[in-house]
Amino acid sequence: MNFEEEKNLAGACGLYCGLCPRYQSKAPSRCIGCQLGENHNYCSVWRCAVKKHGLVTCAQCEEFPCDKLVHLLGVQPDGTTCDSFLTHRPAIPNLKLQRELGMEGWLGQQHPRRLLAEELIENYNDGRSMTFYCTACALMPLALIENAMGRMKKGGGGGPAEMKTLIRDAAAKANIDLKLRKKIS
Repeated sequence: MNFEEEKNLAGACGLYCGLCPRYQSKAPSRCIGCQLGENHNYCSVWRCAVKKHGLVTCAQCEEFPCDKLVHLLGVQPDGTTCDSFLTHRPAIPNLKLQRELGMEGWLGQQHPRRLLAEELIENYNDGRSMTFYCTACALMPLALIENAMGRMKKGGGGGPAEMKTLIRDAAAKANIDLKLRKKIS
């Protein structure tokens, strides 16, 4: 793992850009990660952390977690979250881990997740599974996904539908919700 390259995938809000479908996309609208370029002006957290304060992520801010971050991530008064494009559930825990482990330690945990997501996308994407695989790799323990992949290979292979079923079943057994939770109006 090249730390400097991997650091470019540290989202200002705590998301790991390597597990974002917009980063994994091959489309012209592909996002290159929070730390590269100025293409993130739409994000108030990025503007605050990176542009205004010169930080890599909000974990470095003495105001963490601020109201702006909590609001953007959709944290409800009871502490639950609702999701938007890519599930935001790991963002605040990721920022806490960055504080605990340091950036390099945290990225060392994220890098294998990205590689696993890329393997799933490469081998089991039916054209509409990228978000599912990115979400699974962001939320689930890697061992559960690796086990599902091993079961697929041991069973003689299969396609995207079979792989998604194995991952959904593993998530359900571990009580991990892979569905987006929408805001209640």
